[in-house]
Amino acid sequence: MIRVLLADDHAMFRSGMRALLDTQPDFECVGEAADGREAVTETARLRPDVTVLDVRMPRLDGLAATEAILSAPGNDTRILVLTTYDADEYVYRALRAGASGFLLKSLSPEELVAAMRVAARGDALIDPSVTRRLVEHFATSLEPRAAEPPELARLTSREREVLLLIADACSNAEIARRLQVGEETVKTHVSRVLAKLGLRDRVHAVVYAYQNDLVTRPNLK
Repeated sequence: MIRVLLADDHAMFRSGMRALLDTQPDFECVGEAADGREAVTETARLRPDVTVLDVRMPRLDGLAATEAILSAPGNDTRILVLTTYDADEYVYRALRAGASGFLLKSLSPEELVAAMRVAARGDALIDPSVTRRLVEHFATSLEPRAAEPPELARLTSREREVLLLIADACSNAEIARRLQVGEETVKTHVSRVLAKLGLRDRVHAVVYAYQNDLVTRPNLK
């Protein structure tokens, strides 16, 4: 079971999400919080697998709550940040704090549930609508390396292909379709790519690919 804590100052949103999770056989909603401070306290007390945080909440916003939760010793909860806003500064701060995902509430309920499963598995997920700007921010703020880093030689040709598809913001399902392999095979490849390159998650894999000029940098004109 994936144990979830819902933190949002809108009771109707929490109620709707709890009702949706109750229909899923692999989810258990273990608690709710109406503000950021309560989210920090309840996450420490209940130790859910995933805490879903709204960005804008009273007393402590979702980003500050993310930082507080993930800085606690022994914490292994994955944080999924949801918002109606897609301001870049929210994305950068959430990812710097260690959030596993940043998604817009405009997603369908089914997509939100799928995102919780992704976070619970330990993967990172960003709404596709903000992925390009994220790449632009990091790709243009980092100096490209003069030579290809030696750790890239550790990748097999297939793993390198997977890295390029990750950089193209492809999901595991999309990578599986393009390579005509199973999703479990893709997950194995992704895990090996991250391990061999010493990367924390898929987001950092995207940045790595751009920093090392493995893909064409975005045209910002």
